[in-house]
Amino acid sequence: MRVNWFLMLACVVASLYAWQIASTTSGEIWVEQNLIFSLNNFISAPWTIVTALFVHASPEHLLGNLPFLFVFGNTLEKMIGRNNHLLVFFLGGFTSFLLPPLFGIYSPDTGMLGASAAIFTLAACVMLMSPLKFSWLFLAPQGLVAIIYFTINAIIVTNPGILGQGLFGLYIIILLVLATVLGSPVPFGVF
Repeated sequence: MRVNWFLMLACVVASLYAWQIASTTSGEIWVEQNLIFSLNNFISAPWTIVTALFVHASPEHLLGNLPFLFVFGNTLEKMIGRNNHLLVFFLGGFTSFLLPPLFGIYSPDTGMLGASAAIFTLAACVMLMSPLKFSWLFLAPQGLVAIIYFTINAIIVTNPGILGQGLFGLYIIILLVLATVLGSPVPFGVF
């Protein structure tokens, strides 16, 4: 069985656990101190650098990350093997948590969580190694899917309200342009 499936399962289990604990009296504070990464937490609870990779802020956050972890994680694991896949995932996640507070981008008490940055690292590797590998889940080359994932995350961070106002339309336009340029039919005869 692929190690990527275990990473996905860990995201689901850790998030469900954190949400359950946070729903209790004073549970939210416990989750913030023991499961979410911040430089201050890391000093007193070093395991938060790992737990924060798997805990997600909401069901939308989790469900937004899982398809991309599925596609990029499975692809990269097939290409470089399970141990290297884990190395890339954790190195990308740890680096994204540690560098911003160390460079003063975030204050030491800023909480960070989720697998997005680790998935960015997986996606970047796939883009460099095999950008035209087709994703049947997204019906597009994985290089394009990675660019869309980066864009979605940048928009969510800077202007969350715009997300529902056109990213799907942008995806369809890009897919149509690629189909036209490459001379391939649009999948499933959508148009």
